Amino acid sequence: MDFVSINKNAGIVNLVLSRGKVNAINEQVVEEVHSSLVDFESDPDTKAIVMTGRGKFFSFGFDIPEFLNYSRGKFTNFLTHFTNLYTYIFLYPKPIIAVLNGHTIAGGCMLALACDRRIMVSERAKISLNEIGFGASVFAGSTEILRFCVGNKNATDILYSGAMYTAEQAKALGMIDKVAPENELIREATKEASDLSEKPAAAFTSIKLLLRKSIAEGMRLKEKDSINEFVEIWYSNTTWENLKNIKIY
Repeated sequence: MDFVSINKNAGIVNLVLSRGKVNAINEQVVEEVHSSLVDFESDPDTKAIVMTGRGKFFSFGFDIPEFLNYSRGKFTNFLTHFTNLYTYIFLYPKPIIAVLNGHTIAGGCMLALACDRRIMVSERAKISLNEIGFGASVFAGSTEILRFCVGNKNATDILYSGAMYTAEQAKALGMIDKVAPENELIREATKEASDLSEKPAAAFTSIKLLLRKSIAEGMRLKEKDSINEFVEIWYSNTTWENLKNIKIY
């Protein structure tokens, strides 16, 4: 794999997003994350997943400059795969811990919210669903996952403002579960993954589905229409001009 690196220790898999300086999400990243998770779902020796990013970003979100070259049909196809990925993560039968090693923005935030737990580095990093700031919308599924994590009132504030939150602010809102300094981040995440993986596996999966399955079923009913609406807004003149000014370094 080109953009996902894997290492495994004592049944805990570390899945690291490793694409450029900001771990921007494109089709290949989605495919590599998805195929890796499928493999580990059926691996009896894998007890839990720790997903993080390389460098100063967990993920910038979508690789917007790359997607500016996509046709509407091709972009819609990508969005379908992306939303399928976060729904798969949301229902994943084994524990998944998101380790937010740095900035966690837009599509990167959506993937993190779908996990069971989120632990964020305390130094400087920000987390945001900032789509409204550049004139884009979000998806039905990502909205429902956000509500599941933070409640309706906080979800409304987060999406209407597009604000960039520090780790402590995000914890107060319910976007993340724990804040840790950089040198303790992986240790804390591994402990969290170990604690969850020590629960009886069948019971954990059953309870997770009882909490989340009905939400996911509702997401699926609305996702296609929300993707189509997202695409219409994405390709509107005002949003398109804003997108052209976004750079990834």
